[in-house]
Amino acid sequence: MSLLFKDVASDRDPGFKETDKSALYAIAQAAVNVELFTIPLYMTSLYSLYGTHQINGKNNFYQGRLWPGKGTVANPVTPNDEAFNAIFSVFIAEMLHLQLASNICKVIGKTPTYVSPALQTPNFGWKCYGPDITVLPHILDFKDTIAPYNEIKVKLGPVNKEQMNLFLAIEETEDKAESIIREEVKKAKKYFPDVPFKNWTANSTEADLPMFGSIGSMYLCLWEYLSIEYKDNTTLWDYVFVAANNDQQDIFNANTTNHAPEYPKMRATVDQTDPEKAQLQVLDMINGITDQGEGGGVVKMIKQRAHYVQPLMAVKDQFQPNAENLEKDYPSYTDTGKEKPSADAAARVHFGSKDHYETFERVMELVEQGGIKTWDQWHAAGNKWNADMLKTDGYDLNKHPLPTADEIASALNNLKANNTADNYEQLSRASAGAIAGVTTVLEKFWNQPPGPNNLFPYPSMSGSGDRMSICWAIFGQAPDLSIGIKPKADGVLYHSCQGMNLDPSQPNDANVCAAIEVYHTCKGSNTCRAEGGCGFVQTVTGGSNCSASAILPVKQKVTVAPDPEMLKAGAGCGAPTFFSAPSDNKCGALGGCAVPISASQMYPAPSPQLGNRMELFDYTKDAQGWHAVSMQDAITYDEGELVYDVAWKAYVEVLTKRGTKIPEKPKPSELRIAFPPST
Repeated sequence: MSLLFKDVASDRDPGFKETDKSALYAIAQAAVNVELFTIPLYMTSLYSLYGTHQINGKNNFYQGRLWPGKGTVANPVTPNDEAFNAIFSVFIAEMLHLQLASNICKVIGKTPTYVSPALQTPNFGWKCYGPDITVLPHILDFKDTIAPYNEIKVKLGPVNKEQMNLFLAIEETEDKAESIIREEVKKAKKYFPDVPFKNWTANSTEADLPMFGSIGSMYLCLWEYLSIEYKDNTTLWDYVFVAANNDQQDIFNANTTNHAPEYPKMRATVDQTDPEKAQLQVLDMINGITDQGEGGGVVKMIKQRAHYVQPLMAVKDQFQPNAENLEKDYPSYTDTGKEKPSADAAARVHFGSKDHYETFERVMELVEQGGIKTWDQWHAAGNKWNADMLKTDGYDLNKHPLPTADEIASALNNLKANNTADNYEQLSRASAGAIAGVTTVLEKFWNQPPGPNNLFPYPSMSGSGDRMSICWAIFGQAPDLSIGIKPKADGVLYHSCQGMNLDPSQPNDANVCAAIEVYHTCKGSNTCRAEGGCGFVQTVTGGSNCSASAILPVKQKVTVAPDPEMLKAGAGCGAPTFFSAPSDNKCGALGGCAVPISASQMYPAPSPQLGNRMELFDYTKDAQGWHAVSMQDAITYDEGELVYDVAWKAYVEVLTKRGTKIPEKPKPSELRIAFPPST
């Protein structure tokens, strides 16, 4: 039995199919926009929570060390522990919702974009947040609501009562969302539009959409458009359904040797080629979005209107993450390399049984009880960093060549005290750039077939959190994401390591980490030669990601050796495997991740099968631009060696080949000292 509504625009002229498809595509893109909109918003507040975290893996690299920024905990004790776990669980679920909305786009033939002008400026500044902004994109203007909702502003901010009111408004159920709109606005029919939309044309875009009033209403309109029936006895669903080769992606329920399905009972893709069965799968995906969070109740309305009596699935546990699989996917370790209960799994499982509204209600309770502490409060009280805040009992046992806790604390304080405005802008652009590294890579990820060179930007997601977290910890302020990133100048060979410029036309300031134009957190968002960063071990031919993590283990992350199965693809039969040297990579999307390189970044143990050789490249320029040329030479790296030191070795080799004088190796900048290592 079909779930399409037979009372929606039946007997419509088939000549409107392209017009109706245009509206459907706009709604589908709006769904992607809405899910994407919540991610920086929730992430910014998440990292406003005061605290520190460890960075651990199957080694003792960072024994006795703590880093600025809170993380998930397996056994929450304080209100901050519980609040962080709660918001983190919603943040991850929004990533799942973005996947579901993206795959719905693909199955109806729509190419989703993650840099929509509805949210971002051309330089990747986020224009949808601000102290005077009152609009949830595509959904609601809070000026049209009753008190106290009409006081809400859509801005980035710390975890406080004002921000939690915003989050609760976003995640409200369908019934509650309609009840907060003023009666005179309802009568004017500004919200909850009828399908098909009035005055819509085949050339209209998501910018021309009516306001939906609620997220549930948006998904209901999507379903109503799919249900439009034409005089030729077909529906819009029949017209747009793409049965195969639609390049869907599944990052949550991938079932591989390194990753178990996180939501094994939940539909994350459409794999049916039969239109009616595929239609049920789309409904399951809409159900997953609205049951977990915003717009709850819309699928019940769809079933009632379609007179559909067969149950889809039992909802209560269908959309919850699997605890056992999460423990395997996101292990936690002590600072001496011993496995312990997964902090990320604990956060997601505990709050997985609650919808987002209930979760944010709990955070609001914690705020109202007065137990939440945020970085803005800590700074307002006149506090400063000291070494003891960055140490645990094992500090004196760590013999690795890291900056001392005193040096890191001093750098954190100095970045605020000295040249505050410029440093704040730099860290704001670093945060915006890290998020741009996600959205720009998603443009490729969801619009090309799955494969070894089309990977989800996991490190950019966790790197975005690191950048936001350090901004809060240094300044007590959220990063200003509206300023976006600086565009790169044509014809310049940028560099990713402090004092390692290889473009003779550019000044070589030993105190400059790297140009802000090339700050990034993932090799996928590294766009050109010589911009490879922190040095996650990557072959010179690519085909692997910057971490062996599955998806977004936040803060307590895992530093691992390269996965042999992922890396050996770059070597021919019997051929040696060569890796990219940091800041000496061959091309865009090859080489390491984070730029600037943390002064604490170390290499993991080399793979016994693949070795530790790094191919060297020099760079030449002609009328067509810069080119990487193999030097037919290599350097090596060792376990525990600082990545910057390896980058310097490569730099010296290139200068030696050129016959250029070797400069004095610079001391780490305060920014590099303050930045935590990437994992």
